[in-house]
Amino acid sequence: MSRKKKVKDSLIKKAKKASDKLKPTNKPRYISKADRAKEASEVGGAT
Repeated sequence: MSRKKKVKDSLIKKAKKASDKLKPTNKPRYISKADRAKEASEVGGAT
C-alpha cells in the first residue's frame, strides 16, 4: 500500500467517525439497575 493511500484512508476513516457521532440515535439511554430500582421505589411509594 502506498503512503498516500494510507494517509488518505486514515483521514477518510476519521471523517466518517466524526460524522457518525453527529447522527442522532434511536437507542434509548442506558439506566443502571440501581437507578431503575430507585425510580420504581419512588413511584411505588407515592401511590
